[in-house]
Amino acid sequence: MAFIDELKIHMKAGNGGRGIVSWLHEKGKEYGGPAGGDGGKGGDVYVRAVRDIGILAKYRHEKEFRAENGEGGKSKSMHGRNGDDLEILLPVGSLVTNLSAKKNIELLKEGERVLLLKGGRGGYGNEHFKGSKNIRPYEWTPGKRGEEADFFIELRLVADAGLIGLPNAGKSSLLNELSNANAKVGSYQFTTVEPNLGDFYGYILADIPGLIEGASVGKGLGHKFLRHIERTKILLHCLSLENEDVLGAYKTVRAELKAHNLALIEKPEAIILTKTDVAFLAEVAKKRKQLSKKCPNIFSVSIIDDGSLKKFKKNLASLLKKHSA
Repeated sequence: MAFIDELKIHMKAGNGGRGIVSWLHEKGKEYGGPAGGDGGKGGDVYVRAVRDIGILAKYRHEKEFRAENGEGGKSKSMHGRNGDDLEILLPVGSLVTNLSAKKNIELLKEGERVLLLKGGRGGYGNEHFKGSKNIRPYEWTPGKRGEEADFFIELRLVADAGLIGLPNAGKSSLLNELSNANAKVGSYQFTTVEPNLGDFYGYILADIPGLIEGASVGKGLGHKFLRHIERTKILLHCLSLENEDVLGAYKTVRAELKAHNLALIEKPEAIILTKTDVAFLAEVAKKRKQLSKKCPNIFSVSIIDDGSLKKFKKNLASLLKKHSA
């Protein structure tokens, strides 16, 4: 199923049920009093945050969502049943914008539930209008319409750390070794076409699809994936040692971060030199020295070297603990 991280839909709360005109029928009485019940309230519309980044895909073919209307009033002064509320499940990290009111809400915690639209009030039956001067009222009112609006839903992942870098920098392979993500990997660019999440000792890591020069203006996989690192606490910048110019690769990605959102380059950062098995030790040391002027936190790792991987996991755990405090 395709990954969906933005959606435009129409939502409508339920209309209130209509009141009715009805009369009390009692044995021996030709004219009973008014007994028309009020209509039920229309259902409200809520959104609730769940920890499932793929759940928007289930809504991709639906453009309109409606809560249940309230039931009409009944005889014998009985009120109509209230309409059922509608609850729409959205991923943690969703930004929900009411396009009509130009207001938005963010869902940042699992289980968070927010009222978006109120259902209409039920109408009055004729019993509501009885009085000393109006003993046989024929008045009734329709139910009020429920609120409705168009909404734009945009997912921005909430993670402790974001793995960023150029295509084929080894991000997905590294995430698989650090967690149980099982991200697709391959020796070609743009293997990752959607963000992947993994759990590393309780910390959530996000593998962001590879960036290229011009990503901030839509080139390659586009700037849509850049927003997924806006809420991460620390950026893990992966640089493959297959790349002869790691400093140039670093500057390219940093430029795209800055062009998208200046706040991104202010985030804590670590550089991870990946695929150390393809380079000589002297070359690794040389590139570490080049990059040390840009970032104090530099690690190197090869996923096929158990010793290297074990050391990196220990260092990464310490780093994440420091920036999650």
